[in-house]
Amino acid sequence: MDIMKVVEQAKDTATVGRVFGEPIQQGDLIVIPVARVAHGGGGGQGHGKGEKGEENAGSGGGFGLSATPAGVFVVKDGDVQWRPAVDVNRIVIGGQIVLVVLALTVRSIFKKWRRRR
Repeated sequence: MDIMKVVEQAKDTATVGRVFGEPIQQGDLIVIPVARVAHGGGGGQGHGKGEKGEENAGSGGGFGLSATPAGVFVVKDGDVQWRPAVDVNRIVIGGQIVLVVLALTVRSIFKKWRRRR
């Protein structure tokens, strides 16, 4: 395994084509999909002698890629508009977290109020 080859392949995958999808045209309307893309890589290589004098070699590698939809650019009659993608799951989880924090706060206030009575 050649580490430099892995790094070059990782670099080639992080292109603008991964962020902006192919434009979709319908009549005078053009839609350009957009995504958030994050990538990372790693590597390693080594060689040396072991405790008994034997020759040892090592290698390594790794790569990760994540893409989530961000929205679309809509081009109509020369006018460009941004339409963000709505992540309903994130909204629901955020609402649940707010409700739990609110419930714990109200409970704490109620306990302190009962002790003073």
